[in-house]
Amino acid sequence: MIKTIPETTQNKLKHLFQLIYPDKSDWDIFEQILKMAEETQVSLADQPKPTPLDQSDVVLITYADQFRREMEKPLHTLRDVAQRLFYPAISSIHILPFFPYTSDDGFSVADYSTVNPDFGDWQDIRALASNFRLMFDAVVNHTSVSHEWFQGFLSGDPRYQNFYITADPRDECLRLVVRPRALPLLTEFQSRKGKIFVWTTFSADQVDLNYANPRVLYKMTEVLLDYIRKGAQFIRLDAIAYLWKEIGTACIHLPQTHWIIQFWRLLFDEVAPYVRIITETNVPHQENISYFGDGHNEAHLVYNFALPPLILYTVQTQNTQYLSRWADKLDTPSDQTAFFNFLASHDGVGVNPVRGILTNLEIDQLVSRIQQIGGLVSYKANSDGTQSPYELNVNYFDAMDDPEIPCSEEVMVARFLTAHSVLLTLKGLPAIYVHSLIGSRGWKEGFNLTGVNRTINRQKLAAEEVLGEIENPASRRAKIWSGLNRMLRVRRREAAFHPFADQQVIFGDERIFSLMRFDPQSERHVFCVHNFSQDEIKVNLPDDTYRWKDLLSDVGEEFKKVVRLLPYQHRWMVRSNL
Repeated sequence: MIKTIPETTQNKLKHLFQLIYPDKSDWDIFEQILKMAEETQVSLADQPKPTPLDQSDVVLITYADQFRREMEKPLHTLRDVAQRLFYPAISSIHILPFFPYTSDDGFSVADYSTVNPDFGDWQDIRALASNFRLMFDAVVNHTSVSHEWFQGFLSGDPRYQNFYITADPRDECLRLVVRPRALPLLTEFQSRKGKIFVWTTFSADQVDLNYANPRVLYKMTEVLLDYIRKGAQFIRLDAIAYLWKEIGTACIHLPQTHWIIQFWRLLFDEVAPYVRIITETNVPHQENISYFGDGHNEAHLVYNFALPPLILYTVQTQNTQYLSRWADKLDTPSDQTAFFNFLASHDGVGVNPVRGILTNLEIDQLVSRIQQIGGLVSYKANSDGTQSPYELNVNYFDAMDDPEIPCSEEVMVARFLTAHSVLLTLKGLPAIYVHSLIGSRGWKEGFNLTGVNRTINRQKLAAEEVLGEIENPASRRAKIWSGLNRMLRVRRREAAFHPFADQQVIFGDERIFSLMRFDPQSERHVFCVHNFSQDEIKVNLPDDTYRWKDLLSDVGEEFKKVVRLLPYQHRWMVRSNL
């Protein structure tokens, strides 16, 4: 076979592999990975290359079986609904794990290579890829206990020897491990050799893989290359911060984890340079952005985890000072990197990312306010035996309510759309959770059924009911969908909203969040202004020698010197002479 990966890249890959696995007896596994990558590169050679990201790119986050119809596979239904409602305003779809699974709504993967037959098959995935960029979840930290690898590990199959991590629960050093859950770190299993305790970071059904074994890296690299061949343009590395474990450390953000991401980045840059790695690390902001590496060697995109709780705090306090100060310093290390901006997702709203931005008292006050409006709270275990809030489990629209003076639906819709205006105007790649895009409320009945906090925001819906409600202009779903759709249409036309285009936060009234986005190719800039208060406010325009027009206005409103904002209103404005 002709070598397709340049020698310089091979040497860089070898260096990273040696950092991870200093034992030279593992070099044969490196050669196998290299051969596998070159075979993938050859198989992709004749496929059309996707276009670069631009201002038209927005990601929809959804489950494969989000929309249901009788006698129809959910992936087929998803494609139909996406074509009818979201295309072309939405360019990309993050399909949450669509593989066979045993728990956690897909994140306990039982088979990485197969589409869950209840959802459809690979042909359905390819059909979606014909109109949308696709993001696949790479649940690389753990597998389901039902996975072939774990069952082989328990039975003593030599192919899966040391594929998972065992430890002695009496080891005092385990107290140092950072815990994202208030659950036991180790779970007891019966193996061929007797009772063992296996590392389970997230649940007893999610057993952590042992990346100290290079065969695990080989198998997971094989999985990721297969995803690329199947049409993935984004690879989302789920829970990646916990990948490498070393007893005696916190077992989070270890150097080997970063080296493995760098190894995959370098490999993908050669095999399929259009594929983007996105890291999911629900941790304080400064720790989160470390996954950009030097701006060229690690993640292309990092989840902007601080944004959702900061927006909630801003809505609840009607004060933008923290949001403005944080956004003013928001930056990435190169023009090859961007934040993955979102407000809601299949998970809750993490509060760890704003530790160090908000005070502990302010975080506690936010938690309390969300609880008062019916939201739930998940906790994490601390090394000293205490617990602290980890995640707010609440539908994002419901979180627009006020615990002291309940809001009308009209006010909640206005708050919600203004929050999403920030999402869509901030530098980076925006993503909208499906329940936000179609104006859902929280599913409290689901939580009552499962007892799992996250269920409150994971309801599956009948397609025809949703489509019918959106066709009714008086419905909540229609008001939210039409408001977001209008912003998405305008965003596609404005190069100032390119994911990498510059921005400037403009300080002033603390009830207002103002942002200027700069078109890199012209003098056409967009002034984005958001009123997070119940007051009507006049805001000075950036240049009072020109008239400014509101891009979102149906009647083409123009202003000079000042612009008037109603309570919870947002405007996107350009100079009328450009």
